[in-house]
Amino acid sequence: MTTLGTPLSPYATKVMLLGSGELGKEVLIALQRLGVETIAVDRYDHAPGQQVAHHARTITMSDPAQLKALIEAERPHLVVPEIEAIATPMLEELEAAGVVRVIPTARAARLTMDREGIRRLAAETLGLPTSPYKFCDSLAELQTAIDGGIGYPCVVKPVMSSSGKGQSKIDGPADVPKAWDYAMAGGRVSAGRIIVEGFIDFDYEITQLTVRALGTDGSVETHFCEPIGHIQVSGDYVESWQPHPMPSAALERSRQIAKTVTDNLGVGLDGKPSGLGLYGVELFVKGDQVWFSEVSPRPHDTGLVTLTTQVQSEFELHARAILGLPVNTALRSPGASAVIYGGVDAKGIVFDGVDEALRVPNTDLRLFGKPESFMKRRMGVALAFDANVEVARSNAKLAASKVKPRAV
Repeated sequence: MTTLGTPLSPYATKVMLLGSGELGKEVLIALQRLGVETIAVDRYDHAPGQQVAHHARTITMSDPAQLKALIEAERPHLVVPEIEAIATPMLEELEAAGVVRVIPTARAARLTMDREGIRRLAAETLGLPTSPYKFCDSLAELQTAIDGGIGYPCVVKPVMSSSGKGQSKIDGPADVPKAWDYAMAGGRVSAGRIIVEGFIDFDYEITQLTVRALGTDGSVETHFCEPIGHIQVSGDYVESWQPHPMPSAALERSRQIAKTVTDNLGVGLDGKPSGLGLYGVELFVKGDQVWFSEVSPRPHDTGLVTLTTQVQSEFELHARAILGLPVNTALRSPGASAVIYGGVDAKGIVFDGVDEALRVPNTDLRLFGKPESFMKRRMGVALAFDANVEVARSNAKLAASKVKPRAV
């Protein structure tokens, strides 16, 4: 039996999110609907999640001393990493000492905070199919890796970044220095390390949302959402839809790969099955062939579409799973999402055209409330549902195009 307390009382169930952007904001809202006391942590004041949480805290989350001091002061029941740039060794230390429980586990947070940890786990430990890859610490090593077998075209990514930042495709030798510089500028930390991947000639890429939740007998069960298709530009998601049509063999293989990875990440420091929560597993698909790409042990940006498509969105699924509650991954309707970019570099922007956007049939909006806009910063998302997923995609893009951020 799961018991939940009352917020702001001595009996409160307290959850701390490390990272409080638009995805964290939706998780916090889902937690608050279940009566959980929430603590939103970010590196800057007034982050989207901080605007809706019971408590807002601003620290440098990659600083072990700051992170430890905050957790020991707040004493949350659960710590939920929502970004990569966190002092994960400190989370492991605090989890091992019994100070806090980390979602899904401190080990999973460490392995997935950079692309090296999770790629080596998937390809070298679990033997899952991936693109050919090399890790490089310099421009010279990158060129050697490409010449030594990776070849052209290829993709370069920082080992630690989010939302496609620092990612680029290399088509020939002239692109190599530019890709290296872009990766260095786009990484979460100045680690000076990148991954270069051989290009896979795939038909499409999907996100397989995978949920580890407690069953009626108290054991961990794995649940799958319908596959999400998406379009990326420079590694950044701009559009997603659900469900994405797939051959049954490819869907089954995708779910086998997703379960293999999440089962492994679900093993905590004590070696016992745990690792509750939602994972976003990214996969390349060509015909019946499937390759593992990446995994995030948290809600995924392409999964914003589930706010309009599923009985329980990915954020509700994450909140329920981490609290030990039952989950329902059923699809309510096909649907789509389309990103609304800032379009300007400014603080305190306003949004014109919201009324026109919401006149598009079966649409909704999420404006994230970010305090500062950049040209290519994701400031909101348009959502649409329809029995025909292509109609939903068209309506989502139309609604997004009608919202016009403006500096004041």
